[in-house]
Amino acid sequence: MSDRSESALELERRIVSKEVRLAVVGLGYVGLPLAVEFAKEGIHVVGIDVSQDKIDAVMRGESYVGDVDSSELKRLVDEGMITASLPGPVLGEVDAISICVPTPLRKSKDPDISYIVASADAVALHLRKGQLVVLESTTYPGTTEEVILPRLQEKGLVVGEDFFLCFSPERVDPGNPNYNTRNTPKVVGGVTPVCTDLARKLYGHAIDTIVPVSGTQSAEMVKLLENTFRSVNIGLVNELAIMCDRLGANVWEVIGAAATKPFGFMPFWPGPGLGGHCIPIDPHYLSWKLKTLNYHARFIELADEINSHMPTYVVEKVMAALNDRGKPVKGSAILILGLAYKKNVGDCRESPATEILRDLAELGGRMSWCDPHVEPALSGFSDVSNVEFSADALRGFDCVVVVTDHDQFDPAVVVEASDLIVDARNLTKDFDAPAKIWRL
Repeated sequence: MSDRSESALELERRIVSKEVRLAVVGLGYVGLPLAVEFAKEGIHVVGIDVSQDKIDAVMRGESYVGDVDSSELKRLVDEGMITASLPGPVLGEVDAISICVPTPLRKSKDPDISYIVASADAVALHLRKGQLVVLESTTYPGTTEEVILPRLQEKGLVVGEDFFLCFSPERVDPGNPNYNTRNTPKVVGGVTPVCTDLARKLYGHAIDTIVPVSGTQSAEMVKLLENTFRSVNIGLVNELAIMCDRLGANVWEVIGAAATKPFGFMPFWPGPGLGGHCIPIDPHYLSWKLKTLNYHARFIELADEINSHMPTYVVEKVMAALNDRGKPVKGSAILILGLAYKKNVGDCRESPATEILRDLAELGGRMSWCDPHVEPALSGFSDVSNVEFSADALRGFDCVVVVTDHDQFDPAVVVEASDLIVDARNLTKDFDAPAKIWRL
């Protein structure tokens, strides 16, 4: 005799046999690649989003996410493995639901979980026996059981018997050539052991390695640890860059030499500031939660203070470099090389380039930008001149500021064609031209 409920046994059967039908709520950088991986394995997926534009694009087989190939998406749509729709009754027709919606910060740097709450309310409205719900959106520890669970229990259904609830943090790294949705290990933690096991079996179809943990709070904490670890260590090397500048040392050489130690050291590299949807945001979810428990997360807040200062530090470098040439920022033609927050992607969310460009413009700089991955209409700077990368284009500027080191930016061309360079990414590391290159 099994100690599992009939609902659990039937859902397990459907998962194992791939009869399970999955809804992915949120068709962005996390949700769309996840939907594609499941569909490739023969599981029918319905993508749910509040954006009709995204729904229409998916149904045309047109990918707007760099890590999803349009031809593959179109094939899966044509085969009927992927459909897309607005939220509604379809949420009650599927067997499993993965919630992959954004979790931004408010201006006060407090968590904004309104997208999670809206998704949970939509799921709760249509929830029935035998459904598995998995939250993937990064959030503070306790969200799954304090926010999601009460909403799903409003109809009197019992978690672990009638329906099943887990947290499984997304680990998407857009543009990573080595790690993707399939080969990045997936952490899952359920409200009950049965919840965890069902999620493990479901995700096991689409992801190579599943890592079960004891519960939802541990799973929530895993993601926050991962990105807090990165934020704090980036803050450390960003401060080291400032220290080395004051001491007259080359921070890139120092870190590179330290990285030759085969144990006890992991290299992180300085830059113009943090960007993207995870590292600048996720640690604040943990810090906020700890404040409610009367604990001050000092490492997190200090790292944020240092990292948040880096765009200003780059602006100060530009001012100093131009001043060395006898030029003010006001009236100087300045090119921002790279608007995206990281190399080889088109994502401008939280990009330090935004602050750098705006601050230099406020100082009177005649600003332009260049980024082959960013569409002008989506840049946030459609009113600012943008140029294609070429030697002729670079020659027209008083200063070129390297903010993102895309592969398309040939460092030899940058060094040869530019009159003055402020390099915040060490793109020009192979060139010794102290008269024209200013590095962090």
